[in-house]
Amino acid sequence: MDMQAPSLNLRNFESRLVLLGASNLTVGFPWVIKLAQGLWGDSIEILAALGYGRSYGMQSRVLGRVLPGILQSGLWAQLEKAGSKPTSVIVTDIGNDILYHAPVPQILDWVTECVRRLQHLGAKVVLTDLPLANLANLPEWRFTLCRSILVPSCRLSLAEVARRARAVSKGLAHLAAETDAVLVIPRPEWYGFDPIHIRPGQWKNAWQSILEPVNENVTLSSIPKAKVSEWVRFQLSLPEKQWLLKWEMRKPQPALRMGRSRVWLY
Repeated sequence: MDMQAPSLNLRNFESRLVLLGASNLTVGFPWVIKLAQGLWGDSIEILAALGYGRSYGMQSRVLGRVLPGILQSGLWAQLEKAGSKPTSVIVTDIGNDILYHAPVPQILDWVTECVRRLQHLGAKVVLTDLPLANLANLPEWRFTLCRSILVPSCRLSLAEVARRARAVSKGLAHLAAETDAVLVIPRPEWYGFDPIHIRPGQWKNAWQSILEPVNENVTLSSIPKAKVSEWVRFQLSLPEKQWLLKWEMRKPQPALRMGRSRVWLY
């Protein structure tokens, strides 16, 4: 059953942060918010299209939960009606769609469309590159194990995934150059046994490196540690639209309050 969201004056928020991504963004989300509040203050409008296994351009399913592609989400309608204000954007977890067998040109088209829509609104965009350094020394057995756990439907070999990842990375470099977006290169030390997910001990360092380019005049120093309760509360928060075991579920937005900031989830 649909419910009406409470009226909220978006002009009360001085800055807007848009976050697009999948598992890394979903797991590290409370850290991202803490760091963002350290950069822009406690009152931020945060719009996020994210989720485990999230695709940029097609439906994705993880453990019976289905989410629309980021391009098909309600994020864009909300941005159109939210009005103009200083906006920063993080576009991350881009390699996810490789494991869904999406062709490289299609992946780049999806990401390009996201960037162009956001820059049309005057946003400053940061892209994160794929963690290519991890692929060079990744044993086949570890790749197969991680692939089987994370995306059981994928049958691509390590060599083919590496080839496509390099092609996507090259395309992202061209996109960043063409659009004046900032491209952040992931550091090998951010990752451990899992070659694509940032390990918990590196969440703060990784997200600080990703966020700082959108506010170069501020240096992050002492940031409060994200609490376990905040992480659990976010994980239990529902997006505007999802399907669970074939039942469509809708949730009025904003979904979450973190300090004086509000979070819209799509």
